[in-house]
Amino acid sequence: MLGARHPATPTATKAIAMPPCPCGSDLDYAACCGRFHAGEAAPTAEALMRSRYVAYALGNLDYIEATAGGPAALAFNRTEAEASQLGTVWLGLEIIATRKGREGDSDGTVSFIAPYRHRGAEAALAETSDFRCIGGRWLYWDRLPEIPAAPRASPPGRNDPCPCGSGKKFKKCCG
Repeated sequence: MLGARHPATPTATKAIAMPPCPCGSDLDYAACCGRFHAGEAAPTAEALMRSRYVAYALGNLDYIEATAGGPAALAFNRTEAEASQLGTVWLGLEIIATRKGREGDSDGTVSFIAPYRHRGAEAALAETSDFRCIGGRWLYWDRLPEIPAAPRASPPGRNDPCPCGSGKKFKKCCG
């Protein structure tokens, strides 16, 4: 019959599942860190941090070297980096804090924890990284020194004076 409309036959479309980005975002690799590995500039220090983590996880040492500047570039040793990659499996990335490092900033820091397994033993890399934006591109600049935790005072003993200042023994006051 001419001019008759037939309902459209549904066509099955298969969505090709893209691998999730190892940095822990909800995006697939190509839409997340893969675009930075392909040459697009990371827009923030955190985006660069995440993409460098993924580069380590995937063994992309060219990217690690290309995104290092200043002291980090001088300290990069490809032979050591290749050796440390052998037997290492990165297990995830947790961003603890960021300071500055947004679009328009010239520097920033990112604190993170990255657990890994190396030849069967589990450990974690905890670091605060310093980043600089030079010529519109973020670079990993250096690892900031760890600040030692302040020693905790031991709790008073039962017969010590109470720290509340009452003049009584701790066991008879606040203990």
